[in-house]
Amino acid sequence: MVRLRRPPEWGVDPVPQALRVLRTFDLFVLWSSLGVGLLVLAAGTLLVGVGGFGFGLTLSESAVVAFVGSVLGSVMLAAAAHHGSRAGVPTMVSLRPILGRRGSYIPTALNVFQLLGWAAFELLVMGIAAATLVGNVFGPSTAALFIPIFGAVVAALALGGPLAVIRAWLEKFAIWLVYASTAAIAIALILRGPDPGVRYAPQYFSGTASILLALDLVIAMPVSWWPLISDYNRFARSSKDSLIGTAAGYTIANTVFYMLGAGLMALGIALGQPNFLAVIGLLGLGAFPLLIILVDETDNAFANVYSTAVSIQNLAPRRRQLTFIAAATVVAMAGAAFLWNRGEGIGGGYEGFLFLIGGLFVPLLGVVIADSFVVRRGTYAPGEFFQGAPPWRWSAFASWIPGAALYFVIVAFALPIGATLPSFALAAGLHILLSRLESALTRPTSVAASGEP
Repeated sequence: MVRLRRPPEWGVDPVPQALRVLRTFDLFVLWSSLGVGLLVLAAGTLLVGVGGFGFGLTLSESAVVAFVGSVLGSVMLAAAAHHGSRAGVPTMVSLRPILGRRGSYIPTALNVFQLLGWAAFELLVMGIAAATLVGNVFGPSTAALFIPIFGAVVAALALGGPLAVIRAWLEKFAIWLVYASTAAIAIALILRGPDPGVRYAPQYFSGTASILLALDLVIAMPVSWWPLISDYNRFARSSKDSLIGTAAGYTIANTVFYMLGAGLMALGIALGQPNFLAVIGLLGLGAFPLLIILVDETDNAFANVYSTAVSIQNLAPRRRQLTFIAAATVVAMAGAAFLWNRGEGIGGGYEGFLFLIGGLFVPLLGVVIADSFVVRRGTYAPGEFFQGAPPWRWSAFASWIPGAALYFVIVAFALPIGATLPSFALAAGLHILLSRLESALTRPTSVAASGEP
C-alpha cells in the first residue's frame, strides 16, 4: 500500500535555518501569484463602478491609482515581514513583542475572521467562474455545486504546506500559465480599445474624494495580506530576499489585475454587459484565460485556509494544523454558500469588507512598522516571541485604536483626504511617542530597583 506522508509543520516554532530556502525569485513567484486573482479583478471593476457601487474613475485615473496604491501597499506588506521573517516565526507570533503575548490574541481573532471571510469570497467567486465556464449546465445552482469541490482542493494544498505549493505547484506549472493568460487578456483588451479618457460610470464620481477612496481600496488588497506574510516569508533565505521578492511581485501583479478589472468593466459597460467574467468570454480568447486564472485562484484560498490554522496556533500552540485546516475549510464553504444565497459575491458586501480590513489592519501595521524600524529597530530577543513577552503593551493599543477610529471616520464621511495614510501615520506617530514616554517612565524605576546611583 502507498503511504502518504505530510510534510512537517512548523506551527509557532521558529523555522530551522536549513528550511529557510526561499530566494527572491521564489518569493516573487509566490506574491505575484497571490496578487493575481478573480477577486482582484472584481476589486478593479469598482474603480470604474459596477452594480450601484464604485468610484466612477476613467481608465487613466484607474491606472494611476492602481500603480500608486500597489506600490504603497506592497512596500507596507514587505516591511511587515521584517522582524517576523528574521525570527522565523508566523506573523501573529511576531506581534507578541509589540502587543504583548495576550495582546496578540486580539489581532489573531480579527485575522481569523478576515481570513475566513476572504476564503469564503474566494470559494464563491471560483464557483461562479466555474459555472460560467460550463454554461451553468446544472441550472442556477451550478456555482453552489462547485464550492465544495474547490474547498476540497484548497484543503489538500493547505495540508501540503507552503514549500510544496511554491516549489511543486506555482513554479513548475501554475504561475507560467497565469502570466500567459494575463498577457492574452491585456492584449485583447487593448485591441478592443476602451477609451482611457471616458468616464464610463460618471454617476459614481465625486471628485477628489472618489480618487482617494479608490486609492484606499487598492492599498487594502496588499495590506490584507500582511497579517499572514511571515507565515510564508519565515521560510525566506534572508530579509533582503523577503523584501525585494514580496514588494516587486505584489506591486506588479496588483497593478496589472486592478487595471484589467477596470478595463473589463469599462468594456462591459460599453457593450451593455456589466459582468467582468462574461466580458472575458467576449474577448475572443475562448475559455482558456478564465480557466487558467481559476486554477491559480486556488493558491489564494490555500493561503487563507493555511494561515487560519497557523494563526489559531498562536492561541493553541500544541494543537495540530490538520483539525484547524479542516474546520476552516468547512466554515469557508458555509460562508461562500451563505454569500451565494444572498447574491453578495461582488458589490456592496465585498467593497465594505475591503474597507473593514483596511480600517482594522492599516493602523495596526503603522504600529508594527514603527516598533520594528524606529522604536526597537529589530532588536527583539528570541524569548520575546514566547514566554519572555509581556502580557500586554498598552502603548500599542493606545496607538492602534485612534488610528482605526480615524480611518472609519474618513471613510464614513467620504472626506477628501484618503483614509490609509492619515490613519497609518497617526498610529505610527502615537506609538513612537508613547513608547518613548513609557521608556522614560520605566527607566527611573529600573535604576532605583537596581540600587544604582
